[in-house]
Amino acid sequence: MKPGIHPAYGPVVFRDKAAGSAFLTRSTATGAKTVEWEDGNTYPVVDVEISSASHPFYTGTARVLDTAGRVERFERRYGRSGAK
Repeated sequence: MKPGIHPAYGPVVFRDKAAGSAFLTRSTATGAKTVEWEDGNTYPVVDVEISSASHPFYTGTARVLDTAGRVERFERRYGRSGAK
């Protein structure tokens, strides 16, 4: 890698405002705010709107659509006949 052209890569706390959870990782993203982490050190914090802690797919609250009912309703509405 060329020296001096890459952004700084360091520890950052990502905080999910919706779920109230946070995790410490390494990233090139930086935040203007800082937070004191569980280990006593201060790290920059990046607030995110959604993460795996609040996303419906990962939390198990995702809704499954009844696609069979939607297809039948479409066929009834537009008069598709079963025979060709």
